Amino acid sequence: MSNKPIKRWLGGVQAHATIYDDDLVPGAKILAIGGAEQSHVNLADPEQIFYEYLARIANHLSVLRPKPEPLKFLHLGAGALTLARWGALRYPKSTHVAVDIERELLDFVQTHLPMPKESNLRAIVADARAVLYEELAGELYDVIVVDIFSGPEAPEHLTTAEYYAELADSLAVDGLLFVNIGDDPPLSFTDRQVAAAQTAFGHVLLSSTPEMFTRRFPGNLILTASKARIEEPAIEACQAAGPYPSEIKHSLALDRFGKP
Repeated sequence: MSNKPIKRWLGGVQAHATIYDDDLVPGAKILAIGGAEQSHVNLADPEQIFYEYLARIANHLSVLRPKPEPLKFLHLGAGALTLARWGALRYPKSTHVAVDIERELLDFVQTHLPMPKESNLRAIVADARAVLYEELAGELYDVIVVDIFSGPEAPEHLTTAEYYAELADSLAVDGLLFVNIGDDPPLSFTDRQVAAAQTAFGHVLLSSTPEMFTRRFPGNLILTASKARIEEPAIEACQAAGPYPSEIKHSLALDRFGKP
């Protein structure tokens, strides 16, 4: 790939997508949309995850699913397919479905940031909610990653209790949901997402850096949800896995956090 930035116009969002080198990490590329960095991928070492929130998801999954056995992944919000690349190596022979509403973005990423040879990826251009009862109706997944939320500006139909119920219906009995939540103080959007998830899942965790739980800073939090119980030792192991500093709230602590 050329060292010069590669650009493509995304008609749906009226912005340019750009891929350029990360000068600090050899072999790594950055995907930016409209000038804002969106994704980071190390083509030389796809198991290295640079963005903290994505590394947190990967670390949680490694703790909760330690065996390198094949899993069925659904990625709602494709980005640079960073977690799909990582999952293809961490869980060999897994299948991955990546969904994005922007056809141009999916084509752009797959052309200029090729997936590892070991990967089994199906890309679908669709709405992240409609796809569950249209193209993917009846399918069950071991892991669903939702990386489309951007605080209060997130599409409303992707933030409701009904959507979380549909996500739960698309998970295997012991499946795991990971949602990246970007939010600003006082984290009111995060509170709404936690409450919505709790209506559909028996076990909900919220993880981030300790400073995020002060409600005084903008940033990302990871919501992890499961219909099956996540035991306390596993939660402690997730917190210990980092990235650091790391804090997880669940059960009563999460309920208290939701009532500032």
